[in-house]
Amino acid sequence: MAAATVRQDGDTLAFGGALTRAAVASLWSQLRAAKARRLDLSAVESVDSAGLALLAELSTRLGIAEVVGSPPGLADLRRAYRLDAALAFAG
Repeated sequence: MAAATVRQDGDTLAFGGALTRAAVASLWSQLRAAKARRLDLSAVESVDSAGLALLAELSTRLGIAEVVGSPPGLADLRRAYRLDAALAFAG
C-alpha cells in the first residue's frame, strides 16, 4: 500500500494512498489550515474507520459540498456510520 498523501488543487483536497490509522496523524498536521469545497478520493487505495473519521471531520469543518471517488471500504463504512454522500451524519 502506498503512503497516504494530500494536496490542495484549487478548491479541492486530493487524497492518495491508504487512508488508515497510521496515516491520520501526519495528514492532520498538513490539513490544519486547509480550505476546500471538494474532496477527491479517486487515488485512494483504501480507507479504514480512522481515515473515515478524518474525512468526515474535514467535511463538517470545511462545509464540503462534494466527495469524488469511492475507494474500497468507503461505502461500507459510510453505511455503518450513517453518513451521506458528503460524509455528513445522515441520521
